[in-house]
Amino acid sequence: MGNYRFILSGGGTGGHIYPAIAIANELKRRYPDAQFLFVGAKDRMEMEKVPQAGYEIEGLWISGLQRKLTLKNLMFPFKVISSLIQAGKIVRKFKPHAVIGTGGFASGPMLKVASGKGVPCVLQEQNSYAGITNKLLKDKVAKICVAYDEMDRFFPKDKIVKTGNPVRGDLVEMTADKNEALQFFGLKSDVPTLLILGGSLGARRINQLVAKNLGLFEQNGVQLIWQCGKLYIDEYAKYNSDSVKVLDFLNRMDYAYAASDIIISRAGAGSVSELCIVGKPVIFVPSPNVAEDHQTKNARALANDNAALLLKESELDAKFETMFMGLFNDKGQQERLSANIKKLALPNATKDIVDEIEKLIGNATRK
Repeated sequence: MGNYRFILSGGGTGGHIYPAIAIANELKRRYPDAQFLFVGAKDRMEMEKVPQAGYEIEGLWISGLQRKLTLKNLMFPFKVISSLIQAGKIVRKFKPHAVIGTGGFASGPMLKVASGKGVPCVLQEQNSYAGITNKLLKDKVAKICVAYDEMDRFFPKDKIVKTGNPVRGDLVEMTADKNEALQFFGLKSDVPTLLILGGSLGARRINQLVAKNLGLFEQNGVQLIWQCGKLYIDEYAKYNSDSVKVLDFLNRMDYAYAASDIIISRAGAGSVSELCIVGKPVIFVPSPNVAEDHQTKNARALANDNAALLLKESELDAKFETMFMGLFNDKGQQERLSANIKKLALPNATKDIVDEIEKLIGNATRK
């Protein structure tokens, strides 16, 4: 049987959207005749990104609770009721064989309704500290695919499968040639290269740090690939030079990784999973402005295994130069970090997650 119907629900950030798309792509590869429907939150980025990936999406009227009393919070109960009703209509109409949730507001009502109707459901938790939606759904789903150890702090142990997080296919192979990658960015082949990643929108504090330390990098013969984000490109494009390449977005991440010797990055789940596969020495500067401070927890999990360095935003001015120069001048530390972070890589995550989905739909169809 190949004409399965799958609903994938998750969004709000790329960290929830892109894993869902990767899972759908692998399911589509195995079942070309399958039907897919994404369910997201209205007015969030999934409503744009999912159709760009070639999939249909429906939006629920749902959002998260604000930390202070606002009109949005007063509307929250009505949004939940509305979303549950709409999710029920979607399940009745689409009749999915399985529903996959990757986190975010919309996956809550979607998986609650689907599981209540006996549809096999799978959660994919990207972070080392589980999100609130996934924690609320833990008793409703059949399997929970995770990327970190000790996730039985949040989920029933018998439901957990450690698969890792889906990453883009070109990184799993990592066949990009370093010299070709450096040439792509217009950089020299005999000069150490630092890659700075602040996410697609950018990270203000990381950008400020890089601008402040351009003299340090120049004095030590370091060239830069600096992804400053679309919110900041107008402010930082003036620093473009032969040795500093400032970009709002990196269309060739495989080249960016291949060109780099050291990487400075945020610690979102997707970035961490990619960097484990890439296997370069990393300084993580977690965003302190995310739910449950999960980026710091992601980065600390690697730092505890001597697989990366962790530098909090509050410590950038005091500690960055010492940490960076210590790493830059210590080839042995660079090699240890590279070797240890590679040990944590789970390059078959997408396939392993889909294997779990196949087991569930196989069981469901046999019933």
